[in-house]
Amino acid sequence: MKKYSTPQEEFWAGEFGDEYIKRNCSEDYIASCIAFWVRVLHKTCSVNSICELGANIGINLRSLKILLPNCKLAGVEINSKAASELRKWGGAEVFEQSLFDFNAQQEYDLTFTKGVLIHLNPDLLVKAYDILYRSSKRFICVAEYYNPSPIEVEYRGNREKLFKRDFAGEMLDRFPDLRLIDYGFVYHRDIFPQDDTSWFLMEKLNVND
Repeated sequence: MKKYSTPQEEFWAGEFGDEYIKRNCSEDYIASCIAFWVRVLHKTCSVNSICELGANIGINLRSLKILLPNCKLAGVEINSKAASELRKWGGAEVFEQSLFDFNAQQEYDLTFTKGVLIHLNPDLLVKAYDILYRSSKRFICVAEYYNPSPIEVEYRGNREKLFKRDFAGEMLDRFPDLRLIDYGFVYHRDIFPQDDTSWFLMEKLNVND
């Protein structure tokens, strides 16, 4: 297996990342993701290309394909088994690599992470923000666990593998031309549940349709 620069990358590229695939592939989860993206996309327009950083087997991308059937999709995924499953689906261009190594050759109308920034090494978050921003032509969505200040939470018995903070706020501070256009929270007891996910939709200013 390739050696990565952080223990968090090694963690998701390896056996734990393989096991994660099995826990997140149910039909119910796809339905919940479709409902989630209906909410997020409500205040967007002219979204013809989307890139997900940390796509896993592509549940979000598959959901988006149902809602936007003509949209060009791409996914960046570090785990080889997950990337293989995403390729088998065939609905998205697949970049099998760490998101920190991703150098987009085009700008996408929407770039996003969903449950990914929380698992990155905090020292490299700025680099992740830069990649999200640089790869986006217009919209950026981050759907993560929110906390007003940075904290670490034990994750399935593992330390230094899950971190909460105000990811969107940090991006808004870093990039003056971003504006927040919508946000929300999806409770785990919702009829279409997400894992207590807070989402934030941002838009680059001075972009013409």
